Amino acid sequence: MEMAAAAHELSLVGLFLQADWVVKSVMIGLVLASVWCWAIIANRVAAFARTRRAMAAFDNAFASGRPLAELRRDYQGKQASALAAVFIAGMDEWDKSHAADAARAGGLQSRLEIVLDLAVAEESAELEKRLGFLATIGSAGPFVGLFGTVWGIMNAFTAIAAAENTSLAVVAPGIAEALFATALGLLAAIPAVIAYNQLSADAGKLTARLEGFADRLTALLSRQLDAGRAL
Repeated sequence: MEMAAAAHELSLVGLFLQADWVVKSVMIGLVLASVWCWAIIANRVAAFARTRRAMAAFDNAFASGRPLAELRRDYQGKQASALAAVFIAGMDEWDKSHAADAARAGGLQSRLEIVLDLAVAEESAELEKRLGFLATIGSAGPFVGLFGTVWGIMNAFTAIAAAENTSLAVVAPGIAEALFATALGLLAAIPAVIAYNQLSADAGKLTARLEGFADRLTALLSRQLDAGRAL
């Protein structure tokens, strides 16, 4: 038993080094997936914070009562995001329709709704970028770890049968190596699931805010068109 215990290093590094190459591959893949998940989480949290600040700043400018043409000049040419991007898309369609002498009430309003819907969808897709990877790791991570565990246990029992020894010192190291893969699978999956649920909810709130602004802008431009006033 002492010889068997000496032959197996039961630290985490030792369990990894002594594992079968298939189990090692699973462990390495799960560690890399976990690192990438944390990178995505950090990126999305920072992006959502920037988007909220940009939305608040644009909301204040939009609610100030400034002419829409002036507001557009302030944001035109900049790297617009979120509300500003939706606003510029609507104003572009307004200008194109007037330039082509196609500013009829019904047709222009329909085109504005289509253009603004497309702009909202594009910004929403940008907000949800890479969240699918979190969902994939959250659902598949435990099963990938379980595959490594099953493979490792299979090899452990094969080694036990070859050694014709069922003592704990012989059984424990192989089982520990296999279960380490399951632990890594959970380590990758649990943060991914929690982050995906929270970030998806945040993205949904920001998208709803974009949709609300698009409706406000459509109503405002429709009133301007019916009143025959220039922007």
